[in-house]
Amino acid sequence: METLPIRQRLFHAAPPWIKSGEIFFITLCCAERKTNSLAHFAAFSVIVAALEHYIRTNKLWAHLLLAMPDHLHALAAFPIDQRMDKVVRDWKRYTAKRAGILWQDGFFDHRLRSEESFELKVDYIRRNPVRAGLAASPQDWPYVWPNAVHGACFSSATAR
Repeated sequence: METLPIRQRLFHAAPPWIKSGEIFFITLCCAERKTNSLAHFAAFSVIVAALEHYIRTNKLWAHLLLAMPDHLHALAAFPIDQRMDKVVRDWKRYTAKRAGILWQDGFFDHRLRSEESFELKVDYIRRNPVRAGLAASPQDWPYVWPNAVHGACFSSATAR
């Protein structure tokens, strides 16, 4: 019987030199791949309500969130007093409990660096449903927050 390799655990603590408000590209995957756990009203409404609560309580600053059937992408920043790993873990726990979402352990994150274009990441995320054959255009995909073609920041991040 073949044994699968043990997945290395990634640590998501930002180094101390990272400034408050730096934007991260984040991907969260469901435990069950190729199953629609997120792209339906019941789950997405919980996802958005939790996101908006975290914005109001200054746990994160969201720029864009898009749910695919089995994963989601987000562009978010975190205040210096909030650890990204704890915020994401708590958010996943809440959405799992409220919407019955089974999340894969951990998540992927990538800090946008100065040479990377925010708009290129927005475009990549918004076109994800089109590339997957789920929508004819980015505007046709309903499971996006905020529901706009371009991810203008609707958060406290503009106040930094």
